[in-house]
Amino acid sequence: MSYCKQEGKDRIIFVTKEDHEAPSNAELIADDPNDPYEEQGLILPNGDVNWNCPCLGGMASGPCGSQFKEAFSCFHYSTEEVKGSECIDNFRNMQECMQKYPELYPQDEDKESSSQAESGSGSVSTDPTEGSALPPETDSTTAASTSESAVSPDSPSLTDNQTAS
Repeated sequence: MSYCKQEGKDRIIFVTKEDHEAPSNAELIADDPNDPYEEQGLILPNGDVNWNCPCLGGMASGPCGSQFKEAFSCFHYSTEEVKGSECIDNFRNMQECMQKYPELYPQDEDKESSSQAESGSGSVSTDPTEGSALPPETDSTTAASTSESAVSPDSPSLTDNQTAS
């Protein structure tokens, strides 16, 4: 014997093998645009932030989730001329929290930009080709010697000249 049980927003239907053999006469309900469990995007139709949006990448949960929510909400609802200018303390709190958990919130971009800055800041370019049409990996001395020894496909090679004479 089949029966139905309601648990919160869910309806659980228990059926027998005989019930499965008959074609279904279930009526599907149209999607509810106000259903908070439905994938909506970042902003819900009522203007609230959808903390379940996959676009947040899980930032709303975890050890710094509350700081993230405070900072993001402050920015979202900001009415200042410079949007979010009153939220600096919230973002600072979030940043301080994230720095406590570097394994969860890695700062890869900072590492890359600092290593690029270190490699570029200490060296002064003395490349003679700077401003020239030559590629940066060749210098004018190499270019001159290769252009003198360059052989076109129609010109005889040195070995051909030696055998021809």
